[in-house]
Amino acid sequence: MSVRSIAPSRRSLKTGTALAVIHLGACAAVLPALFSWSGLIVGFALYYLTGAIGICLGYHRLLTHRSMRVALPLEYAIALLGVLAMQGGPVNWVATHRAHHAFSDTDRDPHDSNLGFWWCHMEWLYRKNPARLSRADERRYAADLNADPVHRFLEKTAPLFQVALAVVLFAFGGWSWVVWGIFVRLVVTYHATWLVNSAAHMMGYRTYRTPGADASTNNWLVAIVAWGEGWHNNHHAFPFSARHGLRWFEFDVTWWTIRALAFFRIALDVKVPSPVMLSRRALIPAPAPALRKAQ
Repeated sequence: MSVRSIAPSRRSLKTGTALAVIHLGACAAVLPALFSWSGLIVGFALYYLTGAIGICLGYHRLLTHRSMRVALPLEYAIALLGVLAMQGGPVNWVATHRAHHAFSDTDRDPHDSNLGFWWCHMEWLYRKNPARLSRADERRYAADLNADPVHRFLEKTAPLFQVALAVVLFAFGGWSWVVWGIFVRLVVTYHATWLVNSAAHMMGYRTYRTPGADASTNNWLVAIVAWGEGWHNNHHAFPFSARHGLRWFEFDVTWWTIRALAFFRIALDVKVPSPVMLSRRALIPAPAPALRKAQ
């Protein structure tokens, strides 16, 4: 894959500094005094709640693509879990992802994979990036969320919820819970999410045709660490689908959660592609069924 040069634009010093501090904080986990099994369990539980539910199910499949519908109070609660993943507020995250789908792997993609692995993995967040959305762009791409006062409130106050969580963790488990429940958990969730933008646009297999220059792939490793989001070629072929693992062996933990919610009528209007849609987009179309001879 050729690597394109980066046009000049403004750096995001605030984002870069915050990411550096969080990664440095996670390094404290190597200190024996800061390890505890309870801290590890809390960190993993929050990794699932904020990563699988907050980002994968909430920010991505529910808010960005509206692959299902839930009651509004539950939507807000799930969005709050997404806020605690500290990847931006709901308006910023959804707008950026919608722009990614609109211009995937072109110079208007906020994390264009043609600029190299590290660019689309994380550098796009803090280096000069002409495709990074302005506030006006975010309001335009996520107009539905920006029109909602609760989502606007979550957008404006997002960092405060992380501070509040850190205070609660410290009160119950001391610095061990803070290190594992905040810093380690954030770093793991970040890189799991970022692998969808990098590895799942560079490594893996493609099952379906996707529009334009899109280079999305299906990647097993990313599917494991990102709760089923690694079936990215499937997703770019059918962005509306609540199910990303479309073949029997493509395990999708987020989809299993959605199916459970649908079973209890908590998630409604769950969208998946029909067999005809799958066949039409398949890179190797399935053979047409043989016509039965008239008796």
